[in-house]
Amino acid sequence: MIYDESDRFNPRDPYLTASKLSKSDKRSAARQLATQALYQRHISGASLNEIEAQFCVDNDFTYADQNYFHDILYGVHTNLTKIDTALAPCLDLHIKRLDPVELCVMRLSTWELLYCIDVPYRVIINEGIELAKVYGSTDSHKFVNGVLNNMATRLRKAEFKERKR
Repeated sequence: MIYDESDRFNPRDPYLTASKLSKSDKRSAARQLATQALYQRHISGASLNEIEAQFCVDNDFTYADQNYFHDILYGVHTNLTKIDTALAPCLDLHIKRLDPVELCVMRLSTWELLYCIDVPYRVIINEGIELAKVYGSTDSHKFVNGVLNNMATRLRKAEFKERKR
């Protein structure tokens, strides 16, 4: 299948109705909003409650899984030390030197790799790449791809072994 940019989920599509969205579409939208919220938290240092309340007022969660958004936001915050510890060996520079957008995308994806075992690692990597393409700098998706592939081989060993069979 040839990937076409028009195939991407676009919540502003006038022909899109909530009933046409799959669970994965709603989770993709939640990841987009969570990336923005994590970035806002990283830059502003505002409380999670304030950020979540603002996002709930400013965004239409008809198209996004609000519970998954909440889980990501609080899951990344609660497990930040474990996430950064898992990320560190996969990076060739210190976490503090990373671009904030790339860092937020990789933290979100690492949280999913660690705690969302029901989501295949390939989906998590693909979603991270797409988030980096949308919100990151020109080639940040390549960096994110490399780090997340490395991370997935470390955190999802059983899934990798099963896939190779």
